[in-house]
Amino acid sequence: MRKQTHGALIFRDFERQYPFISHGDGIYLFDEGGKRYIDGSSGSAAVSNIGHGVKEIVSVIETEAKRLAYCPSHYFANRSAIELADLLAEVAPDGLNKVWLVSDGSEATESAVKLARQYHLEKGNGTKSVVISRWQSYHGATLGALGFGGLTLRRKKYLPLFVDSPHIPAAYCYRCYFQKEYPSCGILCAWSLEKTIREVGPENVAAFIAEPVVGAALGAVPPVDEYFPIIRDICNRYDVLLIADEVMTGFGRIGEMFGMDHWKVKPDLMACAKGISGGYVPLGAVLVDGKIVDLMEANKSNIVSGHTYSAHHLIAAVGVEAIKYILKHDLVSKARENGEYFLQELTKLTIHPIVGDIRGMGLFAGIELVKNKATKEAFAPGEQIGARIGGEALKRGLITYPGSGSVDGVMGDHILMAPPLIIERSEIDQIVSILDESIEYVQKGISR
Repeated sequence: MRKQTHGALIFRDFERQYPFISHGDGIYLFDEGGKRYIDGSSGSAAVSNIGHGVKEIVSVIETEAKRLAYCPSHYFANRSAIELADLLAEVAPDGLNKVWLVSDGSEATESAVKLARQYHLEKGNGTKSVVISRWQSYHGATLGALGFGGLTLRRKKYLPLFVDSPHIPAAYCYRCYFQKEYPSCGILCAWSLEKTIREVGPENVAAFIAEPVVGAALGAVPPVDEYFPIIRDICNRYDVLLIADEVMTGFGRIGEMFGMDHWKVKPDLMACAKGISGGYVPLGAVLVDGKIVDLMEANKSNIVSGHTYSAHHLIAAVGVEAIKYILKHDLVSKARENGEYFLQELTKLTIHPIVGDIRGMGLFAGIELVKNKATKEAFAPGEQIGARIGGEALKRGLITYPGSGSVDGVMGDHILMAPPLIIERSEIDQIVSILDESIEYVQKGISR
């Protein structure tokens, strides 16, 4: 491919040619040549939940920009941030009634870990500092988040820089780490948390962090229903805080306001971003159990953290409007109902020899690609099957989110799909049709 010619801007992929996007409307993006793309992954990473061109959001941005440029949160309060925090506490699971505002998902997961650490310090448990997570997970791109994340491909270049964390196997029935079958497996993937806590020492473990449905690292893999109730009980038993990474699953994506609502399990901290603002502005938040903040306040122990744009008035106002839009248009129910149809239609793609598994919840779905369906053998990483299918889909006007590493952090191809929650069934049919054509095209090239 030709090298990039877009001036001084650094792009992630030096070989890819990036079209210039002109504008968006609903579930569509348009490039400067007039080509239309279905935003099949909501900004490629489950961001644009409410679609493009929402007039209410545009109006709020204009109003707030005219009113004020910046309000330093370490000196002043602002009404928009208060309103957003109150609204988040209202829609969150009971007890998560305190809110720490940040700018994105990496800040949110790291802030959740910081709050967990400080909580244990305030309780007099100063040795509790270890964060346990899962392999084949992704919690952000900063060094802290990569350290407790579990996606090998994104970690390996920076490994010497991490404060590393213990990892347990993913809750991934299609490729069970223990080579068991559900339900006779005994949910060993959940009970491995208890084993690891004991190995590390309960007095050293501060928190366990997990995505309700694994997004980028595995391609929309949900756990079995018993998984998170078991995890919650283990965390309670060993005084370990449960952090839910809802950066992708929050705000209606899987047919509940938050992913953990599906299992009626309340985490101690919940990291949010992406859909919280619909992608219109950079916004994240940590929803915190009141007991954590109450203890800090009682001890007069300030939070030693903060970022420049935390609680920015314009950004917070957009968050309020985006959440109100979700509630007003009942997009959570819409995602649940259309999500069932989406998965049903995607399942038809298993007719292709290279489609090994279709999984997901709500409008959050994954397609796992295999070399041998019977043995689940993966393609070699160099073949880039997922990326090739994603490229063919893009040519046909569909944006997807190809991923890799689903087998062991390096091998394994999948495609993550997460269209805007406003999508209609006729548009779902278009997505499935383009995926069908793209898979067929790449599959023929493999068999030649």
